[in-house]
Amino acid sequence: MRIKVKAFDHKIIDRATKTIIDAAKRTQAQVKGPIPLPTEISKYTVNRSTFVHKDSREQFEMRVHKRLIDIYDPKPTTVNDLMNLALPSGVDVQIKM
Repeated sequence: MRIKVKAFDHKIIDRATKTIIDAAKRTQAQVKGPIPLPTEISKYTVNRSTFVHKDSREQFEMRVHKRLIDIYDPKPTTVNDLMNLALPSGVDVQIKM
């Protein structure tokens, strides 16, 4: 089972991965990870002014932090516990079997 976790804040994603790993270890499953994946950075440049002053610009960036967790030999109780986890808001979780 492969779990991919995404979030904008690195503290939230670390808390979520710790919760997932603790739930998997409670059911005696083998866990590999969390493996940090490359951070996806999107940069946006916008004009500060609406009409003139093209030289005056402002830059914004959005970072998406990602982690990968592999769970080997998941039991039915492991899958059930992972489905019922209460994770912090702002965390996107994808589970592949």
